[in-house]
Amino acid sequence: MTIGTEHEYSINDYKFNPLPVSDEIIRTICGRYESEILFGEVKLGKELQKTVLEIIPRLPADDLSVLESHLFSGIQRFYRIFPDQYRLLGLGMHPLLRLEQTAVWDHDEREYYEVYDRLFDLRQHGWLNIQALQVNLSYRNKKELVSQYNRIRSLIPYLVAITASSPFVEGRLTGSMDNRLLCYRDNQKEIPQICNQIVPDRINSVDDYDAMQEEIFFKLRERDAGILCEEWLNSSGVIVRFSRKCLEIKALDEQECIHSDMAVCAFIRPLLRCRSLPVETDHAALLELTNLAIRDGTRGMKPELEKLYAAAWKHATEDERQYLPVIAHRIDHGSLAELMRDRYHKNPSFLPVLSDMAASLQKNQSYGIH
Repeated sequence: MTIGTEHEYSINDYKFNPLPVSDEIIRTICGRYESEILFGEVKLGKELQKTVLEIIPRLPADDLSVLESHLFSGIQRFYRIFPDQYRLLGLGMHPLLRLEQTAVWDHDEREYYEVYDRLFDLRQHGWLNIQALQVNLSYRNKKELVSQYNRIRSLIPYLVAITASSPFVEGRLTGSMDNRLLCYRDNQKEIPQICNQIVPDRINSVDDYDAMQEEIFFKLRERDAGILCEEWLNSSGVIVRFSRKCLEIKALDEQECIHSDMAVCAFIRPLLRCRSLPVETDHAALLELTNLAIRDGTRGMKPELEKLYAAAWKHATEDERQYLPVIAHRIDHGSLAELMRDRYHKNPSFLPVLSDMAASLQKNQSYGIH
């Protein structure tokens, strides 16, 4: 099962004020405005909001250590070009950003964003202040697609708990550990089928998935928004990317560094190999668990997470096992959101917390693990 990942990082000055300059950064590197450019071992690209850059590997990989090496080389290359100008920051949301501090990408492909804005209003955190770790997992055939889709669907609450990293909104602790998903699941509420409350319905065949997609496309065409009728439009926690022949997991908050991102991948892949793993089918139960994970992170489901970790360790490769201690630490001590909250409670100042997060990314060291 090959794997590819997508990583979204906010662009900041040294006081962690967000800077809407992704287009200028790309132009500085390549001499023109582009939506995506080759950047050493990775690709560097824009996101909807100009305060965020995306880094993705050139190609998917079999080994996480290879993927990590390529991705971290992209971070290092960025800091060689911009040693003193910017600080990149992971996390599911920028903890301090106010909407007036960012802007929408206004170069190529802006026609898509204009339609999104007409339908859903982009001036909200659910569009302009979300940063996801997206994991793309290959499938071999239709049977495996259906099986893995349903397995991933059943894991969404636990993956949300492990990866929660957005406890702050506009400089406030809200009481929820995953504010990104709270904002994300409502950003297209005018057509709720697009996100489907993050947890999609179970499917029995590819035709079932196609029927769900067509229902969404029909509603878009009714609103003169046919330009959005593409496979990437679906915003559920897991979607199918037929053009890439992979399943894309979209429910995950971005972590503080590449190593932690790879740990999340090392947790997911062996669980998909574990054929004895129960697959929850009750949609209402999965939604309830997801809401618990959004609110509390790992705290409310530690016994279940410990069982999943044991299964993951049993079915992991040696390559994956080198990353799994990060997940064990998150289960024992809390998700990144919980760690950030606890650190802030001890010293209610954002600069030390965010400085640690930025240093974790730049050094590729998981936070709180020595």
